[in-house]
Amino acid sequence: MKKRIFSSILATSMIMTSLAGLSVSAEENPYAAYEGTTISVAALESAYGSEMWTQVCEAFTAETGIEVELTTDKNLEDVIGPSMQGGEYPDVIHLATGRESALTEQFIKGNMIAEITDVLSMTVPGEEVTVADKIAGGFTDTALTNPYGDGSTYLAPMFYSPCGLFYNKGLLEEKGWEVPATWDEMWELGDKALEEEIYLFTYPTTGYFDAFFYALMYSVGGPEFFNKATNYEEGIWDTEEAQTCFDIVAKLATYTNPITPAQANDQDFTQNQQLVLDNKAIFMPNGTWIVGEMADAPRADGFEWGMTALPAVEAGGDGYSYTWFEQAWIPAGAENQDAAKLFLSFLYSDTACGIFAQSGAIQPVLGIADKLEGDNVMFYSIYDNGAKAAMGNFAAFEAIPGVEIRPIFFDPVNSLVEGTITEQEWIDGIKAASDQMRANLK
Repeated sequence: MKKRIFSSILATSMIMTSLAGLSVSAEENPYAAYEGTTISVAALESAYGSEMWTQVCEAFTAETGIEVELTTDKNLEDVIGPSMQGGEYPDVIHLATGRESALTEQFIKGNMIAEITDVLSMTVPGEEVTVADKIAGGFTDTALTNPYGDGSTYLAPMFYSPCGLFYNKGLLEEKGWEVPATWDEMWELGDKALEEEIYLFTYPTTGYFDAFFYALMYSVGGPEFFNKATNYEEGIWDTEEAQTCFDIVAKLATYTNPITPAQANDQDFTQNQQLVLDNKAIFMPNGTWIVGEMADAPRADGFEWGMTALPAVEAGGDGYSYTWFEQAWIPAGAENQDAAKLFLSFLYSDTACGIFAQSGAIQPVLGIADKLEGDNVMFYSIYDNGAKAAMGNFAAFEAIPGVEIRPIFFDPVNSLVEGTITEQEWIDGIKAASDQMRANLK
């Protein structure tokens, strides 16, 4: 009897010890529930390269034990599109809106993106703060992350870039030209430059007019006009503010290097950027990634990157620089959504931010500007030098055959430059499409 009692006590003790061990193990490894999990991550290989993604995925695995199957490609849509049509989705996708294929927009309109509001309250892996504590103010309060206007977050804000007009500071210093503070001064500079066979303007592709046009709307009519316009308010395109925006873009088209439209595509866009490096155009809309993208390109003697906000409409008015940022998201059909959310939270860790920053990809986290150097100090301090920040985009609407933002609002700029459509024809197209967009708002 004593032997059986002793054996029972011993067994109970062993069980308790085992359970205690499990408790300690759970505390020491908060990711134990994900043991054996492998997630798939698909990330666009942009100007920042793909090596940073490899390093971040390895760091995530080292921190959590979750394995990552990584796919990167410059034409990511072509790689992941076919399998997604067959119902196989990556767990995490890094692909921004505004791309020519509009894949992310298609997922937004189809309500095929998982809500990630809860990610904001998650503790960053390896740290003691939440994701919301790390992300800079305003980045999770825009239509770029909350596309349905319901207070919920669906897309995580990623690499951000103050956008503006990039130029060769060396050229302006050599010619004794000032950076225009108003659009009237811009036209005066354009006339001076043309006398020396230098065009005032170029653009990589018409897709770059999103950030340009958003900043322009802010500078012309402020946040109130911007919000009305981006929600397609009835009659908004008949206002004085709207006409001013249209007039500026149409006039700028006449100052644009005429070779631009032929090269304004995803294959040849760097040739348009090269126009600025060769002093064949002064300004182009772009983001801070341009430095890395053109790092190995030839350039004129004395070339030095410069960046300015869009000019004010009137003297003493506000100049605006749009803050463009990329997005990462989880398809609603993803298999490992909990682990995918953990991966998203890790992207804001000091470890991940440091890896990204080494490649020039800057995460929208508090205090990041203090850690930058070189040209990035100038770029990311633009808001400290008088420019105001513009943020947001056009509101999402239900899918309408043949109706997308870029083809309606921005692609016609090519035709304006070529002279194959009139300003009024462009405006009429916007009005007609806006009526449909407004009627189909999500």
